[in-house]
Amino acid sequence: MPSDPIWAWSIIVAATAGVIIRPFRLPEAIWAVLGAGALVLSGFLPWQDALVGIEKGVDVYLFLIGMMLIAELARLEGLFDYLAAVAVEYAGGSPQRLFLLIYIVGTVVTVLLSNDATAIVLTPAVYAATRAAGAKPLPYLFVCAFIANAASFVLPISNPANLVVFGARMPQLSEWLRLFALPSAASILLTYIVLRLTQHHALKEETIASSVPHPILGRGGKLTAIGIIAVGIVLVTASALDKQLGLPTFVCGVVTSAVVLLISRQSPMPVLRGVSWSVLPLVGGLFVMVEALIKTGVIGQLSALLHEAVAQSVPKAAWSVGVATAIATNIANNLPVGLVAGSVAASDHLPTPVVSSILIGVDLGPNLSVTGSLATILWLVALRRVKIELGAWPFLKLGMLVTPPALIAALAAAIR
Repeated sequence: MPSDPIWAWSIIVAATAGVIIRPFRLPEAIWAVLGAGALVLSGFLPWQDALVGIEKGVDVYLFLIGMMLIAELARLEGLFDYLAAVAVEYAGGSPQRLFLLIYIVGTVVTVLLSNDATAIVLTPAVYAATRAAGAKPLPYLFVCAFIANAASFVLPISNPANLVVFGARMPQLSEWLRLFALPSAASILLTYIVLRLTQHHALKEETIASSVPHPILGRGGKLTAIGIIAVGIVLVTASALDKQLGLPTFVCGVVTSAVVLLISRQSPMPVLRGVSWSVLPLVGGLFVMVEALIKTGVIGQLSALLHEAVAQSVPKAAWSVGVATAIATNIANNLPVGLVAGSVAASDHLPTPVVSSILIGVDLGPNLSVTGSLATILWLVALRRVKIELGAWPFLKLGMLVTPPALIAALAAAIR
């Protein structure tokens, strides 16, 4: 029936709104699962197609499980507390220096371990560092949220959404760097400048300790640190060999956790309890809703529109699709938008500047709002664990200042 797509889209819009607004303060995952379930139970999406949608996210699920395991292990083994003391010592009592140091570290973690790792691994460390130094954590925690997306297209491994957008058409590493090195540099630099300006008064008014008690890093903490380094090496290698990243990350996380727990003769339950397992059904629900969009013809319509725009002017089409994709990520999250965009790009054999603009929109656009990317949602989860509640509006006000300059600069560098 012609009305079926409209009803299906209505369910998807309502579920997405639930993820964004979190009515009754229920977790994001509940709304995503309810939306996916409603699509299947109402008959708008056959259960076989829903399983296909869930299966498309397997690489992402494995990646997240591996990262969350090693991050929780690092927290329990005191690695974050140790890194906190080191960061404060290098800052030398300067809030501005601590801010810059966190930004640099965040860039490195995002580039080599992905933006989700920045949200999962770095955010607790930054919270520990600022608390140890007697600083107000939020200005420094904002760094984790924004750099997680701003640096997420330096390498293919820097964002799981990159795998979603390109899929089997992933460029070679040398070609990737040719396309995205300059746009990434523009994104990282502009994001830092604007974010630093917005936090100027908060940092100026603050006094932080120049040193804190230096905790001793035990054998478990050292092994966990080695595991994190191993994850980085494995991911870069897998990217260079054009391999999927989920399974290697999962194996590294499980092996590191098993080795540390066996050596220290600890139960795995504290680590397992600390992992935010609700992220997995959230991602699964998003993949199912995207599958519904594919089945209801949205992809075909978008492909036709983009094909017409490219025929008229490639640069104009690149600018338009980059901005439109960036906005869309904040309405429906960048993972499903990346899936849709990847399907559109695959069907049209689009010019390189257009595909590059799509990726930049998917990766950088989410800095506008708290629900734009999975990394930002994971960042919010990390904040809630330490009893910090941040509403959508305060983040949006900051995102509206930080995101546009970086997005324009990155797109300009890509479309040149």
